Amino acid sequence: MIAKIEDVNMITFSQYGDDRGHLVVVENQKDIPFDIKRIFYIYGSDDKVVRGKHANINSQFVLINVAGMSKVKVIDHTGKQKIFELKIPHTAIFLPKMIWKEMYDFSKDSVLLCLSDNIYDPKEYIRDFKEFRAFFKNI
Repeated sequence: MIAKIEDVNMITFSQYGDDRGHLVVVENQKDIPFDIKRIFYIYGSDDKVVRGKHANINSQFVLINVAGMSKVKVIDHTGKQKIFELKIPHTAIFLPKMIWKEMYDFSKDSVLLCLSDNIYDPKEYIRDFKEFRAFFKNI
């Protein structure tokens, strides 16, 4: 299946809170539509930095700004694009395979948590946008 821009969607996690603070629960196959095999996070980027700038052949992601805020621009194989703003720590964006992603406009306190269904494999990254678009010419 070829992912479309409509397959990229926001997720809202259950949050529990009282005068002691808030707790957000995230579970495999319940809140996240895959088994988590890799977790990494991005911090210390400023509002001029653009991260990502790639698509993944085999990996799906869920991105959560657990602190601060950032924006995520996604582009599908047809060139349709959409921008998401991550600024609430109990919301996330689901990114299926073969969606181009660019993360940017990081606040100074931004911590962008990334969950993936695969371990890191540099061979499955498409880091050139023209190559990403050309990938679909024969499909």
